[in-house]
Amino acid sequence: MSGMSEQRPWGSYTVLEDVPGYKVKRIDVLPSQRLSYQRHARRAEHWFVVAGTGEVTIDGRSMPVSAGTSVDVPRGAAHRIANFGDVELTFIEVQHGDYFGEDDIERLDDDYGRAGTGEPQASSPAAATTGRS
Repeated sequence: MSGMSEQRPWGSYTVLEDVPGYKVKRIDVLPSQRLSYQRHARRAEHWFVVAGTGEVTIDGRSMPVSAGTSVDVPRGAAHRIANFGDVELTFIEVQHGDYFGEDDIERLDDDYGRAGTGEPQASSPAAATTGRS
């Protein structure tokens, strides 16, 4: 569904396009926040950073990213992005595969208490400091 936006403890995402074969999202990561360290069984992802700076980790290897950086995340690879800056980190995510549901997430580590789950959980900003989601 295009145009759908979701809030998460780390920021938000907006679905720009969702069609058979691929899905495109704009993802905004708040300062000092990071997505869960996760992997997907049914999709690969390509990320293009458009604003901000941060760090991407793929299968335990980390690299800095900034506007203009692109990253390929293979299907099944453990990955996360972190915003260590003072402004939002924004990237465009292109998912490609045969299924794009939010339940195709195996969380390996999560700052918001969601590790091991595929369920997205909304959270208040206070949960980021308390560890509750």
